[in-house]
Amino acid sequence: MSGTDEGRQVCDAAVTLAFSVLGKRWNGMIVSSLGGGPMTFVSLRRAVDGISDTVLSDRLAELADAGLVARTVEAGPPVTVSYALTPAGEGLLPILNQLGQWASANLGERAH
Repeated sequence: MSGTDEGRQVCDAAVTLAFSVLGKRWNGMIVSSLGGGPMTFVSLRRAVDGISDTVLSDRLAELADAGLVARTVEAGPPVTVSYALTPAGEGLLPILNQLGQWASANLGERAH
């Protein structure tokens, strides 16, 4: 196997790993929404139109497990829970922006 083939396999594995997290419905929108700063669960639910509470909860747990989102609980009363991007999650913002630009340029009306 040549060096080029090995590089392609490593890249393919890395892309597969990235899409195992980002390829799930809603995850990109959640990360993008958190790009503006920490949000509560209710604020996120409003920002990601159409997502159910159960799915949002599951996706936030997955993104936290992947190291992209941090959950912070502030003692009350009332107890407040907020979600924010970690540095790894913040690193995705320029990529998501580029992906959105690509979709607008290349997917036409399907991107809207």
